[in-house]
Order: sequence, then C-alpha cells, then structure tokens
Amino acid sequence: MDLRIKDKIAIVTAASQGLGKAVALQLAGERAKVIICSRNKEELKKAKTEIENETGNPVEYFVCDVTNETQVLEMIESIQKKFGRLDILVCNAGGPPAGTTDDFGLDDYRKALELNLLSTINLCNLSVPIMRKNKWGRIVVITSISVKQPINTLVLSNTARAGATGFLKTLSNQIAADGITVNAVCPGYTKTQRVENLAEAFAESGKGSLQDFYAKLEIDIPMKRLGTSLELGQTVAFLVSEGAGYITGVSLQVDGGYIKGLF
Repeated sequence: MDLRIKDKIAIVTAASQGLGKAVALQLAGERAKVIICSRNKEELKKAKTEIENETGNPVEYFVCDVTNETQVLEMIESIQKKFGRLDILVCNAGGPPAGTTDDFGLDDYRKALELNLLSTINLCNLSVPIMRKNKWGRIVVITSISVKQPINTLVLSNTARAGATGFLKTLSNQIAADGITVNAVCPGYTKTQRVENLAEAFAESGKGSLQDFYAKLEIDIPMKRLGTSLELGQTVAFLVSEGAGYITGVSLQVDGGYIKGLF
C-alpha cells in the first residue's frame, strides 16, 4: 500500500531511540522528509545514521528538549524557514517516574504536566498555523493505554496523558475542516530497550528470570506477547497517510487486546 507521504515534511520528537525512532524509521522508509529531535546529540546522530542506512533516505536532526519552549520554537521556525511547510507532527516524550499518589507532591505533577501535556500543546500550537496554510496536516501523539485504563503505579502518567487526550480531542474538532487530522496512539506493553533493561535488572536482582519478568507482563495480554516497536511505527505511519484522511479524534490502542473496555 502506498501511503502517499513521499516528500511530506515530518517531525518526530524524542526519536533517538525506542518508539519515536521506530516511527521515524517507518516514515523515512515511505520517503517522507524526516526530522528527528531529542536531548542527546550523540544518540540523535546514531539514530540518524541507522535510519539513513536502512532506508536510503536523508534524515535531519535537532537537539531539542520538548519541555523547553525556546528550543521548540527555534526548531519549528527553522523547519518552516528551510522547507516552507510542516505536514506531519508526531509528538512523543518519555514517561514520568512510576509511583502512586503517596509518592509524589505537586512539583512532581507539574514536571509530568510539562513533559506529557504542555509540550504536546506547545508543539501543536506552533505547528497548526503552518499546516493550515496548505489545508493539509497530520498530528499523531503517542500517549499510553493508561488514558483508557489507568495503571495504579503510574499516577503521574495517568494524570498528564489523560489531559493531553482531552486537548487532542478538542483540537481535532476545531481543525478538522482545515484538512488536518489529530489522533493519538496508546501503546500497551511494548518490547523497547527500556523494557529489556528492566527485564535484565529484574533478573539481576534475583527476583526471577527474564522469562518470569515477561510472563508477568504478558499474563493479562490476550495475545500473550509484548508488542514491537515496528508494529507501533507502522500504525503511526498509517495514521499520517492519505488513506487515513477521514480518521480524526481517535485514541487507538496498540496493546494486543490488553484494554478491556468496548471503546
């Protein structure tokens, strides 16, 4: 299937590794002009090289902390100046620390909101006016299954990402007539490098084996396996395609059936 995003200008945040990198790889493979950003220059350079080697498509990068308004503004302005437009925005950011309501104070919530809510609002607010000029745009935000089924030990993520989902649904209604779609993907338990590191730490702690760690995660997943970054990346690639032009305001879980609700 031709996704028809060749030469579209696409930015993917927090894309030096993990899910963001997987998305950038898919978009570059579809011949979009991909820009990646993260805080770590060395990891960015490594990701750029790996994506270019695999796809044969040039990739640009910016060192940018999505919680830093000045850096984000400079990045978006630079992209607009060079390309004259921005077609695809994929918002991604790491999650806040795990814990329950007993573990955190207001400052912790403020940091979580900066990371997972306010950064999304800022990126969208800067990108939408550019997309409106061409009457075409795709915004996809990587959230979490916790926006549909809160996870007891992730209270900061539950709170911040739920707020982002409310913002995205509202935004989707307001800019749909401009040819811009706004959707979220909600990853379930996915075998990223972070999860693999957690599995290794679990095994080294003597609490059990690697297999025990994964079995504990998989027990509530109907597919009885973790997802892959590739699967998440391909889902996002479809949502930014021409073929998904009539899909907006959706929070799509990519979770192997983990969420138990009807919608």
